[in-house]
Amino acid sequence: MTDAEAYDRGFARLTAHTAGLLVASVACDRAVRLLDEDRVAGGRALRLLDVGCGTGVVTAAALAAGAEVTAVDVDPGMVALTARRNPSATVRPAALPELPFDDEQFDVIAGNFIINHVPDAAAALTELHRVLRPGGTIGLTWWKADEMTATGVIADAIAAAGVPYEPPVRSFTAHDTPERFAALLARAGFSRISVEDVRWRHRVDLAAWWADIVRAGGPRFAVIGRQPPEVVERVRACYLRLAAPYEREGFPICAHLARARR
Repeated sequence: MTDAEAYDRGFARLTAHTAGLLVASVACDRAVRLLDEDRVAGGRALRLLDVGCGTGVVTAAALAAGAEVTAVDVDPGMVALTARRNPSATVRPAALPELPFDDEQFDVIAGNFIINHVPDAAAALTELHRVLRPGGTIGLTWWKADEMTATGVIADAIAAAGVPYEPPVRSFTAHDTPERFAALLARAGFSRISVEDVRWRHRVDLAAWWADIVRAGGPRFAVIGRQPPEVVERVRACYLRLAAPYEREGFPICAHLARARR
């Protein structure tokens, strides 16, 4: 289980940059607004599914926008933290590609950096298509692999310190370009597909970023925590050296944001 508090201080602050944009990209869709005339007349809020909610950055943004939010995550610590911080949301454990919801239950779906973690992206998209109502909109983000400096420097530091390290293989790599992912969305039944790049600088205290990423663990960097203290310190020294050029302006980051309609 991931250390949710450490994840919240580290990765969640990185992923939060796209949360508001992601919610706006699905909730402000013109087709969703037109289809929701009956919803507005009946006083019902927009039903949004935050899939892979983590510590709730999208859930909080969606609640602030007036949506009725259901959030799911596979990690119990994430579920507990999101529920505690967002008592008006429905938060429950669940993992793609099997969601415990009826067909066509949600008006919109937002998934912030979750599709790149699922074991079978095609099956996950089919499931998300099932629970989204006709005319509804889905928004999904994932990292542009060669412009993810904030974690790339840690991987480079592991190598520089001479620690044997094989990053976990992810099946999503086969779909991680805008063109390939758009094709995957189309095969799952989605239409009106668009993908945009979102770029920003992630400014952090370098020592704090290291501490929180290492403490959070997770499959990519858990190898650091398994090393003897002297090896951990050697990796940390390499990291601080490699990260130093980004201390002032921040790490350059690029993510893809895909939007599609059922």
